[in-house]
Amino acid sequence: MEIDYQPEDSPVSLFDEDCIDHVKDMRLEAEAVVSDVLFAVSEMYVSSNLDSALSVAYINVETREGNRYCLELNEAGLRVVGYAFDQVDESLSTQYFETIYSLLDTLSPGYREAFGNALLQRLERLQQNGQ
Repeated sequence: MEIDYQPEDSPVSLFDEDCIDHVKDMRLEAEAVVSDVLFAVSEMYVSSNLDSALSVAYINVETREGNRYCLELNEAGLRVVGYAFDQVDESLSTQYFETIYSLLDTLSPGYREAFGNALLQRLERLQQNGQ
């Protein structure tokens, strides 16, 4: 008995290649977060000591006041998970923030001031260029 196999007869795959485009690599997102606000903190970098994955990344930040935090970034947002670099305290249940700006705004008056000054300088440059 001969079976005529056609490619369209193949079973439907449960893996949809298009969904790869919708998955965010949190390590890449974390790198973007760091580059956005590095100017307004003392130190900030993506942790290489804590395991990052497609779904989570960790960022170490030291505010201008000298306070150190370990931040978790995932689909829910950003939150403080430790009060030292590369420290994750599972017992902490801190609030998630949608953006790094709102998180740092609550943690650091120095960040708020640096961000405001940078915004003011940029507006002044735009005004000068517009005349």
